[in-house]
Amino acid sequence: MFEHFFAELRAARVPASLREYLSLLEAMEKGAIDPAIEEFYYLARTTLVKDERHFDRFDQVFGRVFKGIESLSEAGANAAIPAEWLRRLSEKYLSDEEKRQIEALGGWEKLMEVLQQRLAEQKERHEGGNKWIGTAGTSPFGAYGYNPEGVRIGQKEGRHGRAVKVWDKREYRNLDDSAELGTRNIKLALRRLRKFARLGAPEELDLDNTIRKTADRGYLDIVLRPEKRNSIKVLLLLDIGGSMDAHIRVCEELFSAARAEFKHLEFFYFHNCLYEGLWKDNRRRHTEKTPTWEVFHKYPHDYKVFIVGDATMSPYEITYPGGSVEHWNEEAGAVWLNRLCDIYPATAWINPAPEKQWDYTPSIGLVREIIGRERMFPMTLAGLDRAMRSLVR
Repeated sequence: MFEHFFAELRAARVPASLREYLSLLEAMEKGAIDPAIEEFYYLARTTLVKDERHFDRFDQVFGRVFKGIESLSEAGANAAIPAEWLRRLSEKYLSDEEKRQIEALGGWEKLMEVLQQRLAEQKERHEGGNKWIGTAGTSPFGAYGYNPEGVRIGQKEGRHGRAVKVWDKREYRNLDDSAELGTRNIKLALRRLRKFARLGAPEELDLDNTIRKTADRGYLDIVLRPEKRNSIKVLLLLDIGGSMDAHIRVCEELFSAARAEFKHLEFFYFHNCLYEGLWKDNRRRHTEKTPTWEVFHKYPHDYKVFIVGDATMSPYEITYPGGSVEHWNEEAGAVWLNRLCDIYPATAWINPAPEKQWDYTPSIGLVREIIGRERMFPMTLAGLDRAMRSLVR
């Protein structure tokens, strides 16, 4: 199991050395940690990962290799049934017919009203059933159950993609801007957005003028000039977490290409929809947010704006105050999207979700209506090419 884990890390381009792997085994042999999988996670990450940019790759490999394992003793060859499976035997998977019989409560206001009533009335833990806040049931509130429109409470991650509000403090990782590109054509597509100018300190040799000045004056007269750079200024807004986890790889490739192509690049993260705060570091997103108004004031209207996200969310997140899955937003997401488009006329939304699915996802339709249908492009080579052409008009 551990040899497989090490091999998977190397395959995922986490630069862990054999010496570090032996150090991990030595620490385990000397009992540096209890045999809990959580303690092993932190020990392995500390030992094998030298750069925080690789934390996300490490997490993906760790979750894949040790999925369902709660203690190191289960990692042996005899661990036929992981404890995680046993723990969730009560998890309820309903048939399609049973799902069709469950009715949504009747909209956002009704859902929030009933949740407040249940929180006031419920006095103990509840499992199963269709009313109280608990697990493995059909109530709109709780974890590991099913309801077509619910509030997820106390569950690690989504399963059916139907939650309206999430009350778990989820942690996201920063995108790795050093990822190797799967194809150099992504860079070539981005290069359509260029406007060269000589700005900054004179550091480059101007050979023609040096020869001319030297000939005129009879002695060597070196002339310098500013380096010719792409003067296009880009503001990159990246959706992170939730449904975007499925698109991490391609987003990292796009992020890496953008960092290489645009010298004047500023980036911020958001989750699902724009609200009153953005952040630069996902590990500190709860404590170090930048007000969105401050971003709008700091970066003028001549910036080209790229929004990278699948626009897949509950429609309430776009249309209602308080609709965010993570906090109570005073203004609806649609208000902030309108402000963005008013301030930055050159805006393009890059969507990694397959374009054929857009018409079947209500939230994508809402976003396209707000920003303009012509401003959303698929994250394909053809889509990126169209996006760049739209921004240079």
